[in-house]
Amino acid sequence: MQTVELESRKAKNSWWAVVDARQRSYVASTHYSDSEKLEAERVKMMLEMAYYGKIYLNYRQKFIVLKAVGSVQNPELLAELEADYEERGYTKVVTEQGVIYRIPKRK
Repeated sequence: MQTVELESRKAKNSWWAVVDARQRSYVASTHYSDSEKLEAERVKMMLEMAYYGKIYLNYRQKFIVLKAVGSVQNPELLAELEADYEERGYTKVVTEQGVIYRIPKRK
């Protein structure tokens, strides 16, 4: 699976960053079809089985983001999922805050 590493900074005011991210995600979600939203929810459920921790779903303009915060609970399942996600064209980004999976927006 294609993996990218990012060096991102923490927000100075984390509460405001959360409020802003939720609002932006809601606005961006209106540009996705129900089938794309359902696909993202299914990916989230599968990642919840592979990771021990929290999975955050966030809609962006060009892709849907699933952020896994925590440790890997089931490495075998995760390897299978990542192989499937690579076939579908998803990308994986590793940051200090966690592992991010990007689902590109369909045209």
